[in-house]
Amino acid sequence: MAPPQNPFDAVLHAARDVAKLDCALDAEMLGAALLGSVYAIADEDRNGVVRTFVSDFLSATARRRTAAATTIRTVFAALVPDADGAAGVKPGTQAPSWSDQLGKVRLTGSYAYGDVYGDQTSYLATFAYDDSASGGPEHAVVALVDHNIGITKDVFVGGPAERILEQVRQMCADDALTWFREEDPSRLRREVARHLDITDELEALPQEGSLATDRALVGARLALLPTSTLPDDSNNTGTPEPLSAADRDRLVRAFLSAPEAARLGLDRLPEADLASLHFCLSLVLDHAESFPDPDPMRWSPAVAGLFLLDWVHRRAVLDMDDAALLPRVVRGWAGYAARLRGLPAEAVSQTDEAVEEMVPEFVRLYTTGERRSPATAAVAQLIADGVDPSDPAALDAWIEANRQRLDDDNPA
Repeated sequence: MAPPQNPFDAVLHAARDVAKLDCALDAEMLGAALLGSVYAIADEDRNGVVRTFVSDFLSATARRRTAAATTIRTVFAALVPDADGAAGVKPGTQAPSWSDQLGKVRLTGSYAYGDVYGDQTSYLATFAYDDSASGGPEHAVVALVDHNIGITKDVFVGGPAERILEQVRQMCADDALTWFREEDPSRLRREVARHLDITDELEALPQEGSLATDRALVGARLALLPTSTLPDDSNNTGTPEPLSAADRDRLVRAFLSAPEAARLGLDRLPEADLASLHFCLSLVLDHAESFPDPDPMRWSPAVAGLFLLDWVHRRAVLDMDDAALLPRVVRGWAGYAARLRGLPAEAVSQTDEAVEEMVPEFVRLYTTGERRSPATAAVAQLIADGVDPSDPAALDAWIEANRQRLDDDNPA
């Protein structure tokens, strides 16, 4: 057989047995997997690229009359109903008996579960076809939202729904550091969709999981859920408002009067160390605001690692006093935040122990400066040379004196 001449022929070849499948769910999963190859290779607006591909595919195959061609056209139209031409696609005369069940599902349950720290939340929705005999079994859609990187990190469609749901319930029941609850379906749709929008713009997708292969089917299922009428914690743009200076000041004062600060001696530092203390606390709050879902009270071993072993080295210039104090401030703040959030003692101790274990690597990175950004490295060098970066005259004089070295470091 001659190789396919274009992407549309390649899809038709890959879908040559679609009409022989047993149910609508199998066909929808096959269709989503085929569209996943388009989604995976796009480098921006991945969902838009898939929609355009489906539009072009429907146009290019409009005169194809084989059972496979007419069936996969119907499947694509059900998965991406907003593609141009999708509304006009009709099942062919050779359509399988399950064709009228494509996309004809109803929500049977919606849930959420995750870790008590708030690093990740998984959303689970179960769906059943109007006619399970030809549509297929009740199935589950699962989406993993990672709050540290602000994306829907993975999605999965599978069944039987009852088995998946029971496995999740049992997993959460057996682990004191996880939670499980029923979820409002409109909130589920809002949270998964807004993080999927960010995922769709990634230059490179997470390598593991079924994000690409199941993305189209998950999108189709999400579109069936009600839109959110719940109040949002943001300014209705999906971006939470940053803390005001007054709010930050109140948080710092409350922390310094808390037992967690007292336990680590942060409430009675000598006058000479207060500038470093407040600088470290400002970094803690700045780091929290750098997340797509900012929350100054959300600290975990993972968040502490991102802060102490990466972010602070790229974004801040620490002197020796700052570096000596910062891990202690993080331990205190994380413990304080955990108490306010009502986290179990095991969660508090895990974060505290993790910070302690990070100290040697934090010190090494501070000493080597290997993770400093070019801007941070430049400011660090200024300070090391005794130059005040806020003094324009001193800054100009330093640049002039070091012009040759700067030109060597930054060749044209």
